[in-house]
Amino acid sequence: MFKHHFMRMAFALAAIIIPNFAFAAVDSGDTAWILTSTALVLFMTLPGLALFYAGLVQSKNVVSVLMHHFALACLLSVTWVVAGYSLAFSGDGAWVGDLSNVMMVGIGIDSVSGTIPESVFAGFQMTFAIITPALIIGAYVERMNFAAVLLFSVIWLLVVYAPVTHWVWGGGFMAAWGMMDFAGGIVVHTTAGTAALVIALVLGKRIPFPQSIQPPHSPILTMIGASMLWIGWFGFNGGSALGAGQSAGMALVVTHIAASVGALSWMFIEWFRFGRPSLVGIVTGMVAGLATVTPASGFVGIPGGIILGLAGGVVCYLAVDLIRFKLKIDDSLDVFAVHGVGGILGSLLVAFLATPTFAGLGLADGVTAGQQFMVQFAGVAITAIWTAVASYIILKLVGMVTPLRVDNQTEIEGLDLAQHGERGYSNQ
Repeated sequence: MFKHHFMRMAFALAAIIIPNFAFAAVDSGDTAWILTSTALVLFMTLPGLALFYAGLVQSKNVVSVLMHHFALACLLSVTWVVAGYSLAFSGDGAWVGDLSNVMMVGIGIDSVSGTIPESVFAGFQMTFAIITPALIIGAYVERMNFAAVLLFSVIWLLVVYAPVTHWVWGGGFMAAWGMMDFAGGIVVHTTAGTAALVIALVLGKRIPFPQSIQPPHSPILTMIGASMLWIGWFGFNGGSALGAGQSAGMALVVTHIAASVGALSWMFIEWFRFGRPSLVGIVTGMVAGLATVTPASGFVGIPGGIILGLAGGVVCYLAVDLIRFKLKIDDSLDVFAVHGVGGILGSLLVAFLATPTFAGLGLADGVTAGQQFMVQFAGVAITAIWTAVASYIILKLVGMVTPLRVDNQTEIEGLDLAQHGERGYSNQ
């Protein structure tokens, strides 16, 4: 009797002690910050990016844009749990992860990643996997078939986003090179921007183009969405430190100053060129500054943030002018020119701006800025090529299953009623 009683006491004591050992590596401050950052990054997509894009399209397509964002947030969350996380962060392969964590079977309540629970890390990374394909929406608004949007996005997440994430953040070959991509200049912005350009070329222009380029139907919605993006980006970049420390603090500050300088530079260019600054212009410049600072945000100091904001605002403005008006490529909401060019620019400049000369944190021991630049250039080039080829193939495969583009009549009348049976405004 005493033996059984002693064993019950021992089991009860073990149930208390063992979990405490399992949780010993978890830091509550770091965990709280990444939980907050996860909410902030999801807030960037819903409703931030959704409203930003919705305000830029014609009123007859506002519901379709909102539907794309909401549906993808749901669908890609499931895709990430089923296989995306495993392909990105499991195994030690150079090119892609393995399937050992399908359905996240290896993540229990006591699983730890660094100083936070692995469940929190996986959830944080899930929000990145949501917003990256959501960024691409801006390339095909007002003309892509909803079924094709869903199918393309799921396959793209597994074939493009997850492997590239593994290359850079999951222990793949670029990580071994010493690639510097703090929060997604390569993983998020280069992939999304390149895919957007490919989709714009494959789908073709809206009809009639360029007359189809109408003024944004609601700069108000766009400004509200942009403000949400700005706030959410603190979690995007600051959260990528994966802890609540000095790196997160500096990332947050340089993110803010880059957004401010990018917005002002775009505003002054428009003011000088057209005689008046626009609301849509200044918020687009903000996004350009944010995209450009993203890969460097945890490696640079305040001077680097200012330079990146200025470079992003000016170079992305010129890229919009080149792609939309000179090359006449109908990347509807300038995804490549703003996100792609900004992310690539920041991924290259970090090799120089991370040095102590610009108050940066410094490069790896024995690595010069020139050597790091070549690593960054190779990473950008490989990612862009892989994304372009894979995105083109995926589009062709999806086109065999469902039409990529709505018919001409639907496009002229607007996607809201034809695809979703709803109107954005009662007076339409």
